[in-house]
Amino acid sequence: MKTTETTINFSTINKLAIPAIFAGIVEPLLSMTDAAIIGHIPKNATAALAAVGLAGSFISALVWGLSASSVAISSLVGQYLGKNKLLQLKPLVTQVLYGHIIFGLLLITLGYTFATTIFDLYKAKGLVHHYAVVYFEIRIFGVLFTLLTLFMFGVFRGLQNTITAMYISWVGFLVNVVLSLIFVYGLDYGIAGAAYASLIAQVTMFALALYFLLKNTVFDLKYTGGNHTEMPYFLKLFFNFIARTFFINLVLFLANRQATSYGEHYIAAQTIAINIWLFSSFFIDGYANAGNALSGKLLGEQSHEKLWTLSLKIIKYSVFAAVFLMAIYSIFYKQIVATFIDKTAVQTVFLQFFWLVILMQPINAIAFALDGVFKGLGKAVFLRNLLFGATFLGFIPTLFIADYYGLKMYSIWLAFAVWMLARAGVLFFYMKGVYKMES
Repeated sequence: MKTTETTINFSTINKLAIPAIFAGIVEPLLSMTDAAIIGHIPKNATAALAAVGLAGSFISALVWGLSASSVAISSLVGQYLGKNKLLQLKPLVTQVLYGHIIFGLLLITLGYTFATTIFDLYKAKGLVHHYAVVYFEIRIFGVLFTLLTLFMFGVFRGLQNTITAMYISWVGFLVNVVLSLIFVYGLDYGIAGAAYASLIAQVTMFALALYFLLKNTVFDLKYTGGNHTEMPYFLKLFFNFIARTFFINLVLFLANRQATSYGEHYIAAQTIAINIWLFSSFFIDGYANAGNALSGKLLGEQSHEKLWTLSLKIIKYSVFAAVFLMAIYSIFYKQIVATFIDKTAVQTVFLQFFWLVILMQPINAIAFALDGVFKGLGKAVFLRNLLFGATFLGFIPTLFIADYYGLKMYSIWLAFAVWMLARAGVLFFYMKGVYKMES
């Protein structure tokens, strides 16, 4: 399978980034849809919204941790595509797919068994705890399908194809929205209805992804015995990306746990804010995904001199996207919070700190843009170490020092700002120091 030399320009980047944006925002939109629908149920809306936020964030933590394989396979597929040796990677893709099935089933078993204990760790109590367990015990079954879907999306991305994932994601989104409205409002299933709708959407997306993998790529489900020669390299990337994602999830856990300790209204406001923050992250991450795909291919082509050019362009377009989001949030912030919940106490808490979420967007853009490039280059160890340092030297000290001085929700979002600033700064100066010299 021959490939042409990669050109780094507006058209090349946006051909990958625009579909990746529309595919990426579906995951947070699913969570936001659940939150908005649950936030307006007639009874115990605040507790239900807080519960969906806690359970949803924990499920996201599981998925993000294991979706490290998606990043690893994307990097490898891109490199092999650049070297015109894609067929040699077929056995590895199949082996990892089957490995995901085994691991996903184990996760479902453990998650369902320890559901109550998980939300004890969040300090959830009363109705919040009860609703979180109900929602989680249904959603945990979708983790297997989501892991497999994201892995196949990584294969598509490595093939420089982000549009297939976009189509699949939006079908899943529409299924989720329609079924959520039917189950929650039409059949009065409450929080369980939202969970069932998400589960069915996840199964739908998996089925479509598998169809396109088998129909439109060189990969199949024929298992060949013995480890592929790239398996050690893949596992190295995988476990280092998992370690990196662990620190991200630790940050989200500590943030939500801290908000929960302040009270029901605070965790409800945090649920809204973190959903918006994640939506922004996935929106901007479309350019990071383009950087992930292109940097892997450039590495395979040995076109090191183009990597600094790619980095600058990905940063520029990501910042433009971030400024666009800042404008939307600044104009419509009152309407945004009202979409989620009509409880005045929750809205008041949210509006006190949301300006911090808005101001963080350009910093996030730089961090996410370069994160994607580094993933494509297979810099898993560097990214792992960076997240370790940013978390334990930046986020955690800021969170507890600010909380000690009674800043409450400000302590959480000041800690997020320090964490993202550290990531963006280190990635930029490292990339400049190493790859600008070769451009």
